[in-house]
Amino acid sequence: MAESPTAEQLESVLDTTVEMSTNWSLDPPTEAARKSVSLHWAEIPSLVIALVGLVGNSIVLWLLGFRTRRSPFSVYILNLAAADALFLGSHFGLRMWRIVGDLNFVILYVLGFCLLVLSYWVGLSLLAAISTECCLSVLFPLWYRCHRPKHTSAAVCAFLWALPGLYWGVFVALYFLNKNTFYDLYFDLNLVLFCWFSLLTCVLCVSSLTLVLRVQCSSQRRRPPRLYLLVLLTVLVFLPCGLPLGIIDAVSSFSRSHFMPYWLSRLLACVNSSANPFIYFFLGSQWCKRGREPLRVVLQRALGEEQVGLGGGRDTSHPKTLDELS
Repeated sequence: MAESPTAEQLESVLDTTVEMSTNWSLDPPTEAARKSVSLHWAEIPSLVIALVGLVGNSIVLWLLGFRTRRSPFSVYILNLAAADALFLGSHFGLRMWRIVGDLNFVILYVLGFCLLVLSYWVGLSLLAAISTECCLSVLFPLWYRCHRPKHTSAAVCAFLWALPGLYWGVFVALYFLNKNTFYDLYFDLNLVLFCWFSLLTCVLCVSSLTLVLRVQCSSQRRRPPRLYLLVLLTVLVFLPCGLPLGIIDAVSSFSRSHFMPYWLSRLLACVNSSANPFIYFFLGSQWCKRGREPLRVVLQRALGEEQVGLGGGRDTSHPKTLDELS
């Protein structure tokens, strides 16, 4: 059986996770100041990227929440945009607070655990769910079209928000209310997180590989649906940019040595969350047409719900399904 870590080791791990490295206090004042200045300069790109991503995800939230008709995949994308916006907003607030002045320990945990980490894990779970549902629509098209429960997307999204929220709520509550119990259960809590991360990563990789094979086969006959390409591009960006932060969080209780600096993994996670809206609008754009199109139309086209307005000749009351598109 694994030996339970001491309280001092747990405090050190927690401080590393939320960016309060205990090693800084051991450095000479000049060395600590030099490191602090360099880290502040390194945070500027992530702040800019987070601000741009916040604008992009806010536009997606507005369009999908108030300007377009809901569909199974638009519900997933809406929740993914909300998770990305929450991650970028909490990261921006956390880093600005650190740059402007000393960060209160309670605020550090609220922004670090309850918002930043929660939104990351919700985003990872939603991406795995989107990829899995796309995979099911490919493997079982008849069932997906005729027998899929109507409110599956909303139920799955609610579950994926509630499950990480419950986990991190218990994590933080135990730390503040009963530290002795927290130290006793710390290894078990992180083991659950590691298993959840491993499961999500496997599901994401298997379903994405299935989509790749499907797109490869369909591309020989006809152009694959934009939604398949949207999911694949989103996963392709997530693997090098978003996955490192999850790996560091998942193995933080087992090893203090990481394959990349924590600030770099956080920067890449900001790139991942900020890139998603650009993927949506890029795939939905029609470059051969002149003139600007409403962003609502571009986003609907990216989700496979292209609708033409008056005089377009298409039915605007029902969005296209994946089967009709493929």
